[in-house]
Amino acid sequence: MSTQADVKSIDTLAFMKAAFASFAHESGQAISECEMQGQRAVDWICIDQAGYWKAEVRRMTELVNKAVKDLEYCKAFKKVGNNQPSCIEEKKALEKAKQRLARAEQKAEAVRRWTPLVQQQFRETCVRLVRFREVVDVDCPRSMAVLEKMLKALDAYRQVASPTGDAGAAAGSGGQSVTRQIDEAQPAKPAIMPQPPAAGGHPS
Repeated sequence: MSTQADVKSIDTLAFMKAAFASFAHESGQAISECEMQGQRAVDWICIDQAGYWKAEVRRMTELVNKAVKDLEYCKAFKKVGNNQPSCIEEKKALEKAKQRLARAEQKAEAVRRWTPLVQQQFRETCVRLVRFREVVDVDCPRSMAVLEKMLKALDAYRQVASPTGDAGAAAGSGGQSVTRQIDEAQPAKPAIMPQPPAAGGHPS
């Protein structure tokens, strides 16, 4: 198994490190924004709306009581002889006050019913966000540290000249020198000259 690193571009590792840093920063801000907006919505439902509709129920109850008294007053003091007054305006006011009270009570009941559900869902969401925050706050810096270590090691490796090529070149030139020395040390072989043919004979 080869242990050599096949690195195509050191700049890619630097880009990955910068991408991790950007991701961690933007994700951390997004998580904080989600938590803040979620808590704001929960407070609006469970505190603001609960207090508002509770006050509205109390205020509408007072209006109903006032409308009842106004109707009783109309029936008692606006009577002419034996004729019973119609008190149409007072009756309309009482009916309107009762409708507004019923609406306020419905809203208050809805807030009371939804409050525990909203709080439970927000708690579960926060648990999931905690795990995501661990990735952002722990895993991302850890990955960045590994990349930084790799970058330093590769940069140091790049600055160190590899001796393999120089040694091979020296060995090749040394071998050629030795070969030349051996050839020069051997005596030259005499050239073989052809013999002239004998008289009256044929060359052999």
